[in-house]
Amino acid sequence: MKNFIYGLSQYYQKLGKTLQHADGIAALALRLYLVPIFWMAGTNKLMHFNDIVEWFGNSDGGLGLPFPYLMALLATTAELAGAILLTFGLFTRLISIPLMITMLVAIFTVHLPNGWQAIADPNAPFANMQVLASAEKLEKAREILQTYGNYDWLTSSGSFVILNNGIEFAATYLVMLLALLVLGGGRYFSLDYWIKKKLL
Repeated sequence: MKNFIYGLSQYYQKLGKTLQHADGIAALALRLYLVPIFWMAGTNKLMHFNDIVEWFGNSDGGLGLPFPYLMALLATTAELAGAILLTFGLFTRLISIPLMITMLVAIFTVHLPNGWQAIADPNAPFANMQVLASAEKLEKAREILQTYGNYDWLTSSGSFVILNNGIEFAATYLVMLLALLVLGGGRYFSLDYWIKKKLL
């Protein structure tokens, strides 16, 4: 038994050493997953910048943030610059910090009151009262669409859902950015790696 455990331990260590040469793939996957998310968020803010400033500053139905113009500018810049820098794996750790702050602001000012779920699913864990109440509303909406609309055509691109807008997606992006803060751009597949290699 001792020999088996020792052999297994040796194999595990050897596997770890072999896989470390591919550790850049994990960072690359995280970066490429986040790029379109931040690019779309940033370009959307840029295209509707005045509306975003108003929403950030408005305490009646908006976020009620101080310095709304500055906050909107910082969020837009972080997301656009983040998308570009993550694409190339340049200053990955550095850009992860403002992007993480952006996610934290989004979590605490926009999503937290809605609970965890992004899409309302009463059968999923962490379903709050808002999510549980959505089941009846969704069923009623389906009945109306089936009675008065072309339901097959309306659902041909996917099922109807109720957007709960909880913290799920923002928290996921935050965790991914935390991983990039630790991993950096990744071996072989980032400019960070080649610049460091050149300098050292």
